[in-house]
Amino acid sequence: MRIARFTDGSEPGFGVVEGAVEEGNAVISVIAPHPFGPFSFTGARRPLGDVRLLAPVLPSKVLCVGKNYADHVREMGGDTPPERPILFLKPSTSVSGPGDPITLPPDSDRVDFEGELAVVIGRLCRDVPAERAFDVVLGYTCANDVTARDQQQTDGQWTRAKGHDSFCPIGPWIETELDPTDLSIRTTLDGELRQNSRTKLLLRDVPALIAAMSAAMTLLPGDVLLTGTPAGVGPMRPGQTVAVTVEGIGTLTNPVTAR
Repeated sequence: MRIARFTDGSEPGFGVVEGAVEEGNAVISVIAPHPFGPFSFTGARRPLGDVRLLAPVLPSKVLCVGKNYADHVREMGGDTPPERPILFLKPSTSVSGPGDPITLPPDSDRVDFEGELAVVIGRLCRDVPAERAFDVVLGYTCANDVTARDQQQTDGQWTRAKGHDSFCPIGPWIETELDPTDLSIRTTLDGELRQNSRTKLLLRDVPALIAAMSAAMTLLPGDVLLTGTPAGVGPMRPGQTVAVTVEGIGTLTNPVTAR
């Protein structure tokens, strides 16, 4: 099931995307009240082309992990993977949706794309053991962990570098029926392939990440967990377009602009 958050000019709502998106005949069947519990179909249907897709959730927090692919560890100058997961937060105000511009701040000389698989939490949870991790997952979406690389290097911690407005595009929808074990993840910049990997290469897989993250803090319905980026990260310039594609989900595309 593909759950989208959308607007048709009125108040945002949730719906299930049905039909063949690639062939242009997909529709959104509106649901109420929301996907984080029992819901029903209202009977309203909207052609997908007649609505604007929004970030599929508005999380209380975006919880991320750094250096979770060995090839990315190497490209960032590391020799060995970290012994413990490197966890950090992106603020909810950094979240944007498909088609929304990534706005580059004037106080950074280098802003990088980082394509990732994102996990959407479905219910309140804490201290979730890895063997029960999938019980708390609503589904999966694409994400771009946009990073001001120069600020990350100079600040000594990652809050500013990762936290600018528009620095966490997610979408285009949440896929609820997906095995995240071995999915292709690809990032293109102006159509040129820059990242090409698979989630089977994650140093810590989705259950391990949920266990580690929920041991640190309570996870709420709608919270988004980013699983890390593979090698191939690189800078973006105003006027370019970046796209993250995750197998079984779809493609998240965002233009790049200057603030």
